[in-house]
Amino acid sequence: MILLVGLGNPGKGYVDNRHNFGFMAVDEIIRRHSFSSERIRFQGLVSEGRIGTEKVLILKPTTFMNESGRSVNEAARFYKIPPEDIIVLHDELDLPMGKIRTKIGGGHGGNNGIRSIDAYMGKEFKRIRLGIGHPGDKNKVSGHVLKDFSKSERSIADKISESVARHIAMMVTGDDAGFMNKIALDIAPPRAKKPAVASKGD
Repeated sequence: MILLVGLGNPGKGYVDNRHNFGFMAVDEIIRRHSFSSERIRFQGLVSEGRIGTEKVLILKPTTFMNESGRSVNEAARFYKIPPEDIIVLHDELDLPMGKIRTKIGGGHGGNNGIRSIDAYMGKEFKRIRLGIGHPGDKNKVSGHVLKDFSKSERSIADKISESVARHIAMMVTGDDAGFMNKIALDIAPPRAKKPAVASKGD
């Protein structure tokens, strides 16, 4: 079984926050791949389904971001899922809005959800880092991540979530590079049309 984890904060007041990008992405995966209805378990909301031939459990911890590791650890221990079969989707300050990267290990980049999972599970899980940009001042980080996406940002976030959901099977089967190539094609800006060249005699 593969464990897909979306990070965010529970409650209506946080729904559209930049910090809830992980929740948004896994919600789109649930919708697109017709997963089961969410139920409360492992200090979170879980949904089950298949992506390709793989059985997948989607988990949205409801512990609040800082304690996400407790929820992930409970689910992983129950199903005996090793860290290398865990994929965590989360907002990333160190990437501009509209950028996405995959990663295994490394620093938490100021994301307390990742910091918590590291503490419980080690660093060998996969990460899908969803860029939200940095406010430019570390003192403004908390306000930045806990504010809603602007209208233009939300349009970008929705497009990325849809692309992630469309191609997540590649990540699930270990083709991280293929996944990133497909995402890049989906979110690349449209090429400008070249102006028509007048033919001689016109």
